[in-house]
Amino acid sequence: MNPSRLVFCLLFTGAVAATAGEKLSCPDLATATPVGNCPRESDLQYTFTGYCSDDRRMYQQDTAVCTDYQEYRKLKNVVPWESADGAFMAYLSCELPADRIKAARASQVAVSRQGKITILACHYDQGITFTHRSRRECTVVGDGHCAVDPTACRASCE
Repeated sequence: MNPSRLVFCLLFTGAVAATAGEKLSCPDLATATPVGNCPRESDLQYTFTGYCSDDRRMYQQDTAVCTDYQEYRKLKNVVPWESADGAFMAYLSCELPADRIKAARASQVAVSRQGKITILACHYDQGITFTHRSRRECTVVGDGHCAVDPTACRASCE
């Protein structure tokens, strides 16, 4: 085959694949994994002192989380998790046991926009939300409620 025809075919195939609609389903959290480690208590105490002693923050009256170490700990004691395919992610509390996260079932899917980015949010019980970010336009397939059938939590992205 002519090398220029081969290059054209490869480019054309990629262009067709990029324009075809992509179907996304909310991930099964049984296969989700943490991407990092939870912060140690000593790290949280150290960063609390540094974060809350920032003068700029004090002058802007952005001190609500600095009034109580437990509030700060609740905000910062998180670890990123991602779906098995890496398409969805969430920052989850280190207080939530991994077995409860893995047992959570999808109940709702929603799409929103933030500037030019589409955010596909999969909501689970336990207050867990995994998100997928894309520059594509996405729409929810169905009404978005899928507590009865978690496999119905789907979206189509163009």
